[in-house]
Amino acid sequence: MLRLAGVTAAGILVLSACGDDGDGGGEYGLVQDGTLTVCSDVPYPPFEFEDADAPSGYSGFDMDLLQAIADNLDLEMTVEVVGFDPLQSGTVLASGQCDIGASAMTITEERMANLDFSDPYYDSLQSLLVPVDSGVTSIDDITGTVGVQQGTTGEAFANENLPEGASPEAYPGDAELWTALQAGNIDAILQDFPVNDEHAQADEGYEIVDSFETDEQYGFAFAKDEKTELLEAVNEQLSALREDGTYDEIYDRYFSVD
Repeated sequence: MLRLAGVTAAGILVLSACGDDGDGGGEYGLVQDGTLTVCSDVPYPPFEFEDADAPSGYSGFDMDLLQAIADNLDLEMTVEVVGFDPLQSGTVLASGQCDIGASAMTITEERMANLDFSDPYYDSLQSLLVPVDSGVTSIDDITGTVGVQQGTTGEAFANENLPEGASPEAYPGDAELWTALQAGNIDAILQDFPVNDEHAQADEGYEIVDSFETDEQYGFAFAKDEKTELLEAVNEQLSALREDGTYDEIYDRYFSVD
């Protein structure tokens, strides 16, 4: 089995799992008593996608982790689908639409001005997806339009690193990017490796030809300075899930390959 980039987050304290005290999670200041309301930009497989068989109606690495956390805190979990840009800017969290943001969101200094983040739960890298007959073997070969998701670190990377003659074009989400690439409206997609890998695995007409170490780590997002108790509880549960092996089980479900 081959695993992707390491995911151990430095500085996470080893804490035992702690359940809710039975008051419906009132100490967490939840939008809805007894329910963890999650905002996410769906679909973004393998991190979040619709699944009628899942308790919340959604599965994926992010969703499964949060479902385990909610279960351990004796909370139900519900998902609100939102755009990534208002999520990463903190708008939907500040408005009280949800308790937590989970959308494969990289922790950055810019975002930390408007958001609080959990301890990192995943290490990622950027990648370039192209049709197999494109003749492109690296980012240096790109001369056309590269699709990126608006408001993401992939967009920032493209703006800084695309060669002369290539230009980024922003789309709202992965679904629109994938459709645009299939239709020939863009020449490549530059975004998180696991998401591009999902497309390459699903359609042999596309391949990842380049990847880029960017030292990115994902975190769950919270309204700035408003969910301290919930943030602490989520961090405790992330540590507990690593200790009891649940984290590895969920990780292997989505990222282990032969």
